[in-house]
Amino acid sequence: MGANEIEGILVEGLDAEMNFDQAQGFKLVSSGGYYHSLPLDRLRQFIDATAEAHRALGFENEKDHPEVAPSQFELNYKHAIADIAADQVQLYKLVARQVAELQGLTATFLPKPIVGINGSGMHTNMSIEKEGKNIFYNKNGNVHLSQLGNDFIDRILNKASAMCLVLNPSVNAYRRLDPNFEAPNQIKASAVNRTAMVRIPLACEKSARIEVRSVAPDANPYMVSYTLLRVGLEGKKQKIHKGITPRTKVLPDNIYDAIKFLKRSTFMSEILGEDTKNKYIALKQASADRCPKALGNTVKRSEVIFHHEITNQLLWNEF
Repeated sequence: MGANEIEGILVEGLDAEMNFDQAQGFKLVSSGGYYHSLPLDRLRQFIDATAEAHRALGFENEKDHPEVAPSQFELNYKHAIADIAADQVQLYKLVARQVAELQGLTATFLPKPIVGINGSGMHTNMSIEKEGKNIFYNKNGNVHLSQLGNDFIDRILNKASAMCLVLNPSVNAYRRLDPNFEAPNQIKASAVNRTAMVRIPLACEKSARIEVRSVAPDANPYMVSYTLLRVGLEGKKQKIHKGITPRTKVLPDNIYDAIKFLKRSTFMSEILGEDTKNKYIALKQASADRCPKALGNTVKRSEVIFHHEITNQLLWNEF
């Protein structure tokens, strides 16, 4: 089972990404943060209209609210089986973009559209059921997880760097993995630490799950679900989230390193297929080469207008 908590940021203007001016940057719609916006605030109106559209499409919304960063939003809904959960990601973002467009605004899912504030993530919650029973849960297990649940985490942490490019597929995504802004870039698991790659929510049998926090909102949800499941069930275990290690390991902080880790991983070749892996790397390398290698403290026009999801949105608007 899976559920994705997708964050985005609402900015002024239509097609704000395709019209991005590097000197001016994006203009935020709201200056508020978590649970800040009032009923007539434009961010609140956008959230309410988007939630209504989602419910009309069959989403079972649970929470709809502003997030930590100014003008940031998140709409949470009930979990579903993996392939439907991935479909919901695509619908969620498409509806959010269309509602924003009707209001003369842009809902952007760039992981870090503005330097100096928290970026946007797609926290990916996962559990496994067998014969209707959540087999990630064990009342007497470590953090109430079964051995399978703990092993699942160990395998994900062990292959964290190798699959980082799948979870963070764009140049802009690596701006988000900045520890100064609660970024989940540490390769460890925790129930409370926001900088841990994997969170273990305190839960009962019905809600026991793991939450992979390092996924970017521009990641391909089908590749993310498939990769996490294969790695979590078949990868090599390495219990690096228990006890104290001499040095905290962290995820790559740039796309070039992420490409290198994926390129040399034989296990990722096994689960993706060598041809698919090489084609994916070639596409990401081409995207990286369009942008300055040292991105600095200013969001560059190239990392915005050549962003794969923005290109997709341009194509969608042609139909």
